[in-house]
Order: sequence, then structure tokens, then C-alpha cells
Amino acid sequence: MSLYGMMRTGISGMNGQANRLSTVSDNIANSSTTGYKRASTEFSSLVLPSSGGEYNSGGVETTVRHHISDDGSLRYTTSSTDLALQGNGFFIVNNANGTPYLTRAGSFVPDAQGNLVNTGGYYLMGYPITNGNVNPVANGYQGLEKVNIAQNDLIADPSRLGTFTANLPAGASVIAAADRPPTNTTASAQYTAKTSVQTFDNLGNVVVLDLYFTKTAYDAATNTYTWEAAAYNHANAAATGGFPYTPAAPITTETYTFDGITGKLTSTDKSISVQIPNGQLLEIDFSATKQLAGDYTPIEVKIDGNSPSPIDNVDIGDDGTVMAIYKNGAKRAIYKIALADVPSPDNLLVLSGNVFSTSADSGDVQIGFAGSGSFGSLSSGALEQSTADIAQDLTDMIEAQRNYTANSKVFQTGADLMDVLVNLKR
Repeated sequence: MSLYGMMRTGISGMNGQANRLSTVSDNIANSSTTGYKRASTEFSSLVLPSSGGEYNSGGVETTVRHHISDDGSLRYTTSSTDLALQGNGFFIVNNANGTPYLTRAGSFVPDAQGNLVNTGGYYLMGYPITNGNVNPVANGYQGLEKVNIAQNDLIADPSRLGTFTANLPAGASVIAAADRPPTNTTASAQYTAKTSVQTFDNLGNVVVLDLYFTKTAYDAATNTYTWEAAAYNHANAAATGGFPYTPAAPITTETYTFDGITGKLTSTDKSISVQIPNGQLLEIDFSATKQLAGDYTPIEVKIDGNSPSPIDNVDIGDDGTVMAIYKNGAKRAIYKIALADVPSPDNLLVLSGNVFSTSADSGDVQIGFAGSGSFGSLSSGALEQSTADIAQDLTDMIEAQRNYTANSKVFQTGADLMDVLVNLKR
């Protein structure tokens, strides 16, 4: 082994331990950084060809590994826009230039425009929910928008979907066609039950619908009962709040059949479609309505939509749905937060601002939502803490210091032997 080779090996060892100390210092400095993933230095040997009578020392090569796939523990907060992930997946964020990145740093707050931005200055991205629908792209960032929760925006949402669940009295009498609406539209019109529901038109005006339920027939051969539902605009009702309506015709009518043994709705079409005046087509689901003994009892009535009102707060669900809560108490889903993942997260490129970018080794990005497929769970009002372990890092620091000193002794010994060799002639 040459003296120069021995000295080069010592230098290689010192460089390797210096790299190890660098990753330790990064870990300790970022021990309080939200979503930080610890780094470590891995060593591999460099072996030079040697003969039987002479050994050539090689060296050591270091590779920095970022443990991006490791989960950090959760720290709970009081802000609904603080987000944390457990399991696979990353938040998709954009910088000011619109370049997409991945991150686990979920400390988001609204900026002056209402866009959610984290401490690194990156904007949270999600899909807008339009008419209750989301249009995700599985393998790209197209369609994503900055999640905006502007507090000064007045939004009126027309009614489109509803659920109506009730018990229709099995003991009610069948009412003849001549006595019930829409044949009889006078004040003497007969019906079995009535419920009024609140809906909203395109401008957010309240439109009250009067729903009439009438038992119309019984088929002894099939043991089935037939009911008719009719929807009227309450604004067209008489001063007494009921018949006669002007105009006399209902907005729509629908016929339903119920099994005489189970009381369940057996009709193929289990909903009623009502065109709201100056509004949208409202689809009310009756599928859970039954005909059982007892009185007429509305059990659950839900109609979407709201009148004009500013956003008071937001609530983010476990699936990433951003729900706007308005000052009038109404709620509306406005965004769905998208998550991204890659086949090899530990091979993502680590960039400033606690963000990551895809590389050739990490694989292509896949888009999805929290709790679906291989994606992890999302928690609102929580932050993922750094995965740095101070105790382990301090231990590594001491070990690296001792190893650095040992390698320096090798170099120093080589230097001393070189001095002896140079001074042999003296």
C-alpha cells in the first residue's frame, strides 16, 4: 500500500463523516419544521484492485437518503385549515409561477385573496366542485385550482338535490279521482297528507313547495298500494295556504307503488323531479319512504341550496372535501383537495421550502383523494411533525465526530511516515 493511498483513504473517510454531520445538522435544525422528513448518510466501500503482495486501500462513498415515506406524529391545532396526512400521499401545491410540487407541510392559512398558502409560500391545490361533481385527472395536474375561501364573496346556490323520507299511513282511505288533485283543484280537494319544503332559485330566493300525498288505489291481486305525489308552488296558494292554487295545475305529479307486506317503495322511479321557478331541476329522492301503520310522519327532509350569504368558516372532511359554512347556516362543498403519490417516494427530489419534485427514479405522479385506493388518511386541525429524532441525531453526531478523528489519525500517521521517508537520506 502506498503512503499516498493511505492518506487518500483517510481523507475519504473524513469527507464521508463530514457529510454525515451535514445531514445530522439539517435534521436538528428542522426538528420543529412541519412535515420535514429526516435525512441520513449511507456509506458504501470503494475497493481498489490489489495483488497478493500489495494491498491498495480504497475509500468510502456516501449517499444521502431522505426518508420521505416515513410518517411523522400528529400535533393537533385549533385551525380547520391545518392539514395532516398519515400514510401514502402528498398535498399538491403551486408556487407563485404556477409550478406544481408535492409537500407534507400542511400549515395553510388564507392570504389576502383567500387562497390557502403554507409557510413556504406554496398554494394548496384542489378540484372545484361544480353542481356536486368533481372532474379529477388521474395522471396529471390538469383541472386543479388554488383552494380559495374568500370571506367577502356572496354566493347563492340553487337547489338541485333533495331527500324526503316519511311514513305514509297504511290505514289511510283511498281517495277517488274526482275528489283529489289535480282533478279537483277547488278548496274541497281531498288528499292524505301535506308537507311544505324550502328550496332556492338561481338568485337565492326562497321557493316553498307544497307536497301533497294521496292514496289512490289498492290492488288486492298483487297486494300493492298506489300513492300519488303532487308538487305546487306555495306562492300560488290561496290565502288559506292551500287549494285553490292559481294556476290550478301542479308543477309536477308522480305515482308510486308500495308493497302491502313490507311497506317498501317498489316503484322503478323512486324520486320526483320538480322544476323550481327561475331555478334548477330539483330531484327529490323518496327511496327511503315507506307505507307503515301509524300516522303520516316526515322523518328526514334535506334540500340543498342557500340564499346569498358570505362564507363564515370552512370545514374540511376526511376525504378532503372543503365545505363552506355560510353565516346563514347553509353549507356547500366548494373544493375537493387532491393528493399525489409516486411509486418510490424516497427518490423524490428535495427542494427548498419543504417541497418535493418528481424524478426519473421516483416514477410518475398519480392523483387521487384521501382514504381512497392506496392513499392515506387526512386530518383537519392537525399538523404532521418532523420525523427528526434528536436523541438519534445527537448519537450520530458523536459517532461521526469520533470516526472523523480516527480518520484524521490515519492521515496524520501517513504524513508522519512520509516525513520519515523524505528524511531518510539526512
